Amino acid sequence: MKQAQPATRSGALHMGVAFVAMGGWATFANRAHPMPDPLIAGVVQGTLSALITLFLKRMIETLSARLPGSAGWWLPPLVAVVSSLTLLTGIHWLAGTPEIVRTIVVPLSVTAIYATAYTIALRQGKAAR
Repeated sequence: MKQAQPATRSGALHMGVAFVAMGGWATFANRAHPMPDPLIAGVVQGTLSALITLFLKRMIETLSARLPGSAGWWLPPLVAVVSSLTLLTGIHWLAGTPEIVRTIVVPLSVTAIYATAYTIALRQGKAAR
């Protein structure tokens, strides 16, 4: 019988929180522009954040487990931030988001914090085993 995952390892939970939080932020960041620009930015950012979070969660788990020594501590967060920056900038530009920098600054900051904290948690858990 398969053992249940703790909520902190649930991809669906991570994705849902990312969609609501970062989609809401993007809507707020673009509020000075006429509708539907803020809503489009919110849906685009929410969707991107949910998908990126799923990808980043899995990538961090994989890199953290496979990379030896200090590279396993710093490379997963670095890859997470660079990947997010590239995707967010390009897709928001294509979507016509009016305030790209304001829209992505919070998600990128959260990505950096999330990726670092999750990497630390995984690496510490690995060291404890």
